[in-house]
Amino acid sequence: MTFGSVIERNVARPLMRLVTMGGAPILQQLHLEERLLRRTSDNWCIVNDGTAPPTIVMGVSGKVSELVKIRPVLRDHVPVVRRFSGGGTVIVDQGTVFVTFICNKTAVAGLQPFPRDIMSWTGQLYGKVFRGFGEFHLRENDYAFDHRKFGGNAQSITKDRWVHHTSFLWDYDVKNMSYLKNPQRAPEYRQDDKIYKPLNCQL
Repeated sequence: MTFGSVIERNVARPLMRLVTMGGAPILQQLHLEERLLRRTSDNWCIVNDGTAPPTIVMGVSGKVSELVKIRPVLRDHVPVVRRFSGGGTVIVDQGTVFVTFICNKTAVAGLQPFPRDIMSWTGQLYGKVFRGFGEFHLRENDYAFDHRKFGGNAQSITKDRWVHHTSFLWDYDVKNMSYLKNPQRAPEYRQDDKIYKPLNCQL
């Protein structure tokens, strides 16, 4: 399936091929994304509604000892995978909705292939998606309602193409969050206890 290129209120949407999945394992999804990024020349939008089993996903340069509580992860046999993009460490499960854009550098007119520019474009795009559901903001590298993060992002930029993938927090299990350590660095807007806001509470 493809959907056409339009410009609405200065937000360009390039022609893309759409892939939808339900409950695909996150490692399988990441393998597909990297293959499409490196071995095709089309633009893609991939949507995966949930994943199982619960899995910790680390950025390409993340350090397990600094980001993961190793003993409980080993005890409970929680898989840990490393994606090919940057970004932070998350735990994903059936309450996570994934959306990925894979594009040629020329796909969006005027868009420079740099992290801040890509984030600005996706922030405008999702601002339209969530209009009317709350005070949506792009806060540093996160999507948030007011000061509560509900979407985390990561990117990879190659010579001719880029990928931007997002894990949207539809719901979460508090127990799963306990497998992760608090990162040493966090955005200023998240320097309190009210960090996450699942989408099912907002909508």
